[in-house]
Amino acid sequence: MLYDFNSNSSIADWQVVDDVVMGGRSDGRFSISEEGNGVFQGTVSVENNGGFSSVRHELNTKVTDQTKIKLTLKGDGDAYQFRLKSSPYDRHSYISEFQTTGDWQEVVIPLSSMYPAFRGNKLSIPNFNSTQITEMAFLIGNKKPQTFRLEISKIELI
Repeated sequence: MLYDFNSNSSIADWQVVDDVVMGGRSDGRFSISEEGNGVFQGTVSVENNGGFSSVRHELNTKVTDQTKIKLTLKGDGDAYQFRLKSSPYDRHSYISEFQTTGDWQEVVIPLSSMYPAFRGNKLSIPNFNSTQITEMAFLIGNKKPQTFRLEISKIELI
């Protein structure tokens, strides 16, 4: 289990990072719902060269024989990204895009399918193949202004 929001009632170790770091105007927030799930919600603005909002969590997890990530979540019907970093010194992330349905769903992502990218550009290095995970994140950035809401129950390494 990488994170179970129902068991971890504090979200103090999660950090919202919006495009305001580059002059944008998006506004994401992260909270715990009455049901005990993590809720990432807000607005994405494309004004001022903006266009994304993310929420991140640092960790130090070994990957042994696990080959997939399983996300238990409920989205708003929009597309999101799940991201991993294998070292705190990496500037790039490993990314998997997924579509939400508006209902509770389990999204299963093979680790080997997560591609490396930096600032929206795919890199010419291998997909995720590390034995270490030091950060995980959710990001929305669909190149359009929008409101968003993603409710997260669990993030598992399987």
